[in-house]
Amino acid sequence: MSSETGMNYAPKGMPNRVCKDGEFIFAAAHLDHGHIHGMSQGLIEAGAQVKWVYDPDPAKVAAYCKQFPQAKVARSEDEILCDNSVHLVAGANIASERCAQGLRVMDAGKDYFTDKAPLTTLQQLEAAKEKVQTTGKKYAVYYSERIHVQSAVYAGQLVERGAIGRVIQVLGLGPHREGRGRPDWFYEKEQFGGILCDIGSHQIDQFLFYTGAKDATIERSRVANYTHKDKVNFEDFGDVSLTADNGATGYIRVDWFTPDALGTWGDGRLLILGTEGYIELRKYIDVGRESTSDNVYLVNHEVEKYMPVNNKVGCPYFGQLILDCLNRTENAMTQEHAFKAAELAVKAEMMAKKLEG
Repeated sequence: MSSETGMNYAPKGMPNRVCKDGEFIFAAAHLDHGHIHGMSQGLIEAGAQVKWVYDPDPAKVAAYCKQFPQAKVARSEDEILCDNSVHLVAGANIASERCAQGLRVMDAGKDYFTDKAPLTTLQQLEAAKEKVQTTGKKYAVYYSERIHVQSAVYAGQLVERGAIGRVIQVLGLGPHREGRGRPDWFYEKEQFGGILCDIGSHQIDQFLFYTGAKDATIERSRVANYTHKDKVNFEDFGDVSLTADNGATGYIRVDWFTPDALGTWGDGRLLILGTEGYIELRKYIDVGRESTSDNVYLVNHEVEKYMPVNNKVGCPYFGQLILDCLNRTENAMTQEHAFKAAELAVKAEMMAKKLEG
């Protein structure tokens, strides 16, 4: 307890492993996005063991095995799906193919853990919902900018403790660096889903989570292709305004315009406004001040604080997901929330005004 304020602002601390070796086995299949490495690392740190890896591209398999040499290379996806010892399949397929993979995984009696965006159409959403109902299996989603970022985890702890009162607005900024060597599917809207469906899903997940909303209305959404004129189906800018079912509001901006000089892939920021204060997250860098990640700023009626929380909080989602799969509970993230964030991202993309520039 802090003597200056009466509220304990300390992080809850790093999570422990939740299971013993052999109690939770997973496989990685379809490695089209590098997020599969973070998904796997999070599960392993929480106590899971990776048994199999599969992708039709040997180079992707080799890169995965370099980081996780304990994984055996499967000859096919079916070899994984037929293994009764596997509890969960993690995948980072091409976005438009993630739902189909999930349906196969759940039909095989296993839980599914997919990279975001978890699907790209409302038809896929309905198919996923129906399969969850008929199989009882999970369709978990790696909304990494919240569940795998320690400052975002800590912000959730602060909100839960009432540090800023009732959350009434969330502003989310998700700039990314395009880099070099992106695969062809990355530039095809039919495959990546559009910028609001893709990286916008991170921000919509955060908006719903911090506001405590169950649903929201898309008030306005816009997309543009300002600089990739040779990639006619690509979008390099998007923004969304939302109103939650509890009255909170949100604004989201995502783009592919991270300058070369920035010391990381994107200056992701989040500003959470409450009735009694606000929280700002400078997730990956604090420009011109600190090169460290997980910078948290808290201002309320008691304190004005800067708190670097890297390696002080951890990411409890992965352990909670493992226990949810073993115990058939919903503590990591409800299925309703995972699907609602995906639904709103797809709808924002569908109704977006195309800006010319």
